Amino acid sequence: MAVQVRKRPRIVVMGGGTGLSVMLRGLKEKPLDITAIVTVADDGGSSGILRSELQMPPPGDIRNVLTALADVEPLLSDILKYRFKSGSGLAGHSLGNLILAAMTDLHGDFVTAVKEMSRVFVVRGQVLPAAGEAVVLHAEMEDGSIVTGESKIPEAGQRIKRIFLEPEHVEPLPEALAAIQEADAILIGPGSLYTSILPNLLVPKLAEAIVSSEAIKLFVCNVMTQPGETDNYTVSDHLQAVYDHIGLHLFDYVIVNDGEIPPQVQDKYAQKGAKPVHLDREEVTSRGYKLIADKLVLFRTYLRHDADKLSNHIFQLVQDWITRKG
Repeated sequence: MAVQVRKRPRIVVMGGGTGLSVMLRGLKEKPLDITAIVTVADDGGSSGILRSELQMPPPGDIRNVLTALADVEPLLSDILKYRFKSGSGLAGHSLGNLILAAMTDLHGDFVTAVKEMSRVFVVRGQVLPAAGEAVVLHAEMEDGSIVTGESKIPEAGQRIKRIFLEPEHVEPLPEALAAIQEADAILIGPGSLYTSILPNLLVPKLAEAIVSSEAIKLFVCNVMTQPGETDNYTVSDHLQAVYDHIGLHLFDYVIVNDGEIPPQVQDKYAQKGAKPVHLDREEVTSRGYKLIADKLVLFRTYLRHDADKLSNHIFQLVQDWITRKG
């Protein structure tokens, strides 16, 4: 009798920014089939310039994720992240962004460019933009004013009431929908709540696919608040913001840090207006979320998730879920 070999669990990870890339460096070491769905709302820095001048989706978050999942020598990873410091027209651009721009021009579209770059850099998994076109992010503030542009929203200095996309009915990639439908686990976060996480969930068919999926759904909460986005937010405030935008209870598990952050580190972040996200444990569990709380932070130059410990929790949850499903 032939022994059936269990396939690697399929996990879809959604978000953007540095936090997502850090987590993916841990997850790629696990026996997982990873698909990363990455926001295309970025309009600042190198990404914003390339988006404006070449009429292409912003490459920055995609490039970070490709680098995190690439199976290459550290030197090549450093080359992809290298940012030019001088040069007329070159200053501020990362080499990885320019390579993605060149491949988009060569292949005629951004999605093919990402797939080809994934192949060239031996990426462990699949990296997909949330949509095949760039989107413009708008925020309505509590005073009713509208701020346009992902990079401008945190600078407005007001509490965000809601965000919305333009075009409102942007179409997701068919491959992204298929990955969600076939997933054993869907993981959202960490990353900027309003400018990295929610833009993915506001792509209408993506949110619908997540809701209808039978996969286990996990939310990884940020360790620190983000000035201009989540000032004074608790863990439940993050979850409430997702609920307010989607209108549905999306997650089975919430993964949070409950490790102590040294006072000198807190002081460093406080100078920029950030502080640890408060874990209001009773409020989170009373809303029906299962909570995984552990010491999940490392501090070197910046405070980051401990990629190894975080990925261990995620992998164990996914394995347990698949076992229970039979």
